[in-house]
Amino acid sequence: MLYSIDSGKYVTQVPHKKDFDKWMKNLSAADYQSIADTLNEKIDESDINTAGWLPGHDWAGTIYEPIYEACGRNQVLSGMFFGLIVFDLLMRKDDKTWGFGRFEKDGKQIASMTYFVLDNPPAR
Repeated sequence: MLYSIDSGKYVTQVPHKKDFDKWMKNLSAADYQSIADTLNEKIDESDINTAGWLPGHDWAGTIYEPIYEACGRNQVLSGMFFGLIVFDLLMRKDDKTWGFGRFEKDGKQIASMTYFVLDNPPAR
């Protein structure tokens, strides 16, 4: 489950759904499942995760390369799609409630979303 700290509400829909659905159509079910399994393993290792730091910078030859292909080999769009996949996975997880927001590191804005487990989540 995802809880927006900014709005004070639980989130039940992926933002930019039209783009997300379009890109998902370009990704095979097998590739998506492999990506989801890998991300879930990484996410479960920590109570704080920043989406853009999960995959590494160069996706060539990795489990994430099909995301790049699904977005027409566009680096910016594939980064957005990756972020939406992470958002969707966390939104669907029912074992923990995750808060999210945009933060800074060393005085600089982090480009991607940061997610963190809420120990005492608000009632639904």
